[in-house]
Amino acid sequence: MFRLFKHYVPRAVVWLALLEFLALLASAEGAWHLYAHHADFDPGPLSGRLLPLATFAVANSLAMMATGMYGAEALRSMRFATARLLAAVSLGVIFLSVVGFLFPTATLWRANSLYAMAMAIAALFLIRMVLTQTAGTDAFRRRILVLGAGARAARLRTLADQPGSGLTITGFVAMTANERAVQGAVPRETIDSLSDHVVALGAGEVVLAMEERRNALPLADLLRVKTTGVHVNDIASFIERETGRVDLATTNPSALIFSDGFSAGQRISKAGKRLFDIAASLAVLIVGLPLAVAAGIAVKLDSRGPALYRQPRVGLYGQSYDIWKIRSMRTDAEAAGKAVWASENDPRITRVGRVIRKLRIDELPQLWCVLKGEMSFVGPRPERPDFVDELERQLPFYAERHMVKPGLTGWAQINYPYGASVEDARVKLEYDLYYAKNYSPFLDLLILLQTVRVVLWPEGAR
Repeated sequence: MFRLFKHYVPRAVVWLALLEFLALLASAEGAWHLYAHHADFDPGPLSGRLLPLATFAVANSLAMMATGMYGAEALRSMRFATARLLAAVSLGVIFLSVVGFLFPTATLWRANSLYAMAMAIAALFLIRMVLTQTAGTDAFRRRILVLGAGARAARLRTLADQPGSGLTITGFVAMTANERAVQGAVPRETIDSLSDHVVALGAGEVVLAMEERRNALPLADLLRVKTTGVHVNDIASFIERETGRVDLATTNPSALIFSDGFSAGQRISKAGKRLFDIAASLAVLIVGLPLAVAAGIAVKLDSRGPALYRQPRVGLYGQSYDIWKIRSMRTDAEAAGKAVWASENDPRITRVGRVIRKLRIDELPQLWCVLKGEMSFVGPRPERPDFVDELERQLPFYAERHMVKPGLTGWAQINYPYGASVEDARVKLEYDLYYAKNYSPFLDLLILLQTVRVVLWPEGAR
């Protein structure tokens, strides 16, 4: 896997994205020549149109990321990929229209764009068709050998068996006689050379998943495996890389302390993040104000009570602050005065509330918190003090999620449905810790792009 700004991306996905980016550039260039031929003018040198060609390719590449074209489902299903491709093209057209309005010389002419879009759809469809018909999903799968056959190793088998998994487990090696959770594991004593066994299976990575590692690590064997060019990883780092979560079941304090995450030397990145928050919140507040007013009026007409409500949340460094939201529940939603988890098909949500929650319109007033600096656009979702007290007692490392500023959208929100229990909070905490540990502007960009997918297909909204 490639590590881009502390975030891992499968190599095959990176190469596919680069190939499709080149296809977009070629489509724009081909459309330019086609239009020049029809209009009977000299296309001119390539250097004179590099900006509009690049704008076309970048806009559509970002739109493809935003609609999940590089997600597991789109890589597995041609039908799913085609539907998302059409959505990506629509987003690309909107983005190019805005850019063209602001910077007319930075985009292709209208007729040129029409030709380029048609050629791009054909080229991208052909690439995906060839990929699924020839290599299929195997092109995106990595072969690993697991050292261990206990409960930890069984977790890796479950992970590899999940739909859309990018893993193929070539085998399990039982390092001790007590490891019996995985059937068919090969006992270590029956293997003459572990490095030769790895090479014979064609594994590209070895994962340590032993139940007990003290005085049990086969250091000589692992050194020989490493020198053959095969990557060696422990289960905690492996699960974090593959799932985008800090796995609480296999992570301990020392692993977090001695990891390369949670870097404090990010002053430039944090300053840039703050400038983006100010500019973006102002822009969205101005553009979204009519929508927020319309939603508030609809809420007032639909049910008794105020259009807005205020609620305390826990923010950066555990400090409490108040958020504002457009009311989506009945005013007696918590008549007993005790915080209650939201549930699927929650009867407390009003008719209008159900709509504005799915479209995230109820979140618009929180932009004021972003503008004031209490929140950011991207970060862990702020939780209520009552829930925080409960979760800090039950979940390890929960307080560490407050070491970064809370956000309107976050890594957990784009990867996991709405949580309504302690177990849901545990999974979301694993995503939040991953974000805090691996924060970078690149990860923020990925989250913002994927938020578009969550808004367009709001499977997890409650």
